[in-house]
Amino acid sequence: MAPAPSPSSCPAPTRILVVGSGGRENSLGWALARCPGVEAVWIAPGNGGTAEIPGCSQLEIAESDHGGLLAACRDHAVELVVVGPEAPLAAGLADRLREAGFPVFGPGADGAQLEASKQWAKALMLEVGIPTAGYWSASSREEALAVLEAAGRPLVVKADGLAAGKGVTVAESLEEARAAIEEIFAGRFGEGGGARLVLEERTHGPEVSVFALCDGQRLVLLPSAQDHKRIGEGDTGPNTGGMGAYAPAPLLDGGGLQQVKRLVLEPTVAALRARGIDYRGVIYAGLMLTEHGPSVIEFNCRFGDPECETLMPLLGPELAQILLACANGQLDQAPPLTIHPGCSACVIAAAAGYPGEIRSGDVVSSELESSNSLQLFHAGTRLSGDGSCQTSGGRVLAVVAQAESFDAAFEQAYAGLAQVHFEGMTYRRDIGHQVRSR
Repeated sequence: MAPAPSPSSCPAPTRILVVGSGGRENSLGWALARCPGVEAVWIAPGNGGTAEIPGCSQLEIAESDHGGLLAACRDHAVELVVVGPEAPLAAGLADRLREAGFPVFGPGADGAQLEASKQWAKALMLEVGIPTAGYWSASSREEALAVLEAAGRPLVVKADGLAAGKGVTVAESLEEARAAIEEIFAGRFGEGGGARLVLEERTHGPEVSVFALCDGQRLVLLPSAQDHKRIGEGDTGPNTGGMGAYAPAPLLDGGGLQQVKRLVLEPTVAALRARGIDYRGVIYAGLMLTEHGPSVIEFNCRFGDPECETLMPLLGPELAQILLACANGQLDQAPPLTIHPGCSACVIAAAAGYPGEIRSGDVVSSELESSNSLQLFHAGTRLSGDGSCQTSGGRVLAVVAQAESFDAAFEQAYAGLAQVHFEGMTYRRDIGHQVRSR
């Protein structure tokens, strides 16, 4: 019998392409460029801050341009592709690149259904006994309203398809639930979000995000995280893509993470494999910790944002090797992932008006100098013709800091944010209120 492969048999990629344009992708590029053996990282299409990341270059190729991305992989002899956003995954980008022979960290279109269809994911969970709230699926406005009236109580209303993290309403009243149904079928979230919706029973408890790197069979757990979806301090106002985050979340200790792995993540991978789906990428379980234990709110097929920016500085130099091992289905040959001790805190600066109508084109200036314990990741920015960095989206940038305590980490993050300026900059001053003493 041949001996088991040693961890040293797992190669490190030297040339990496990261697909996406947000803070998530900039933080992935930053972390991967720091790994031993990595010689070059390209981010496509990147944003106004991509070129400032040591070891990273920007390729102005849209994430929807599958042909252009494939050509870039060939031109640059890319050894690993990391797909950041959900939309290109659901559209089959990973499938096309794999068919051309490139290792990809990110599921194919079949596995991306975990996020691309909430109804599909709910059916999978209930079929194999993964804890989640009861639900109804409706493919028309009339059907959804009939379900709501029959229930006679407020329900959670979710657009079935991709909605950029904004297609969920946790209704406090029947009137609010009816309005959410009308909004979805009116097409606010596009064809993907408006063709069908899911109505769920409400559950109660704190929320936490758990991420696992998967090679189709095996899993590597990352620290848990908590984000802040609401725009307003005190967790008030409409949902956003996320106004800040922190990790590791004290709500889940090591035993709690193992319970989530046993009850949620391992059964999910087994269920995917039973359907012939070889899932190679990150599985992101958004959980509610109820009085009966963890319950899945939803799955995502990519890293959360801003959780990704928060987590990347905590991950060790083996990250590039491990992502390549996942892409090749060889996690058993990868070295263990080092998790740095301490706390990581992330605060998002958004454009005025976010998450509603925003203004673009304001100049972004910064005196912040990134270090091993303080990072600035651009998100909604672009470079103008005169070379200045300008706002181009709702969430403009993230400032992330690490320290021995959450108090110290958030103090450093907010001090860093004070060195960044653009007209109308808005941010929450209470990110991490659950873990801060001041």
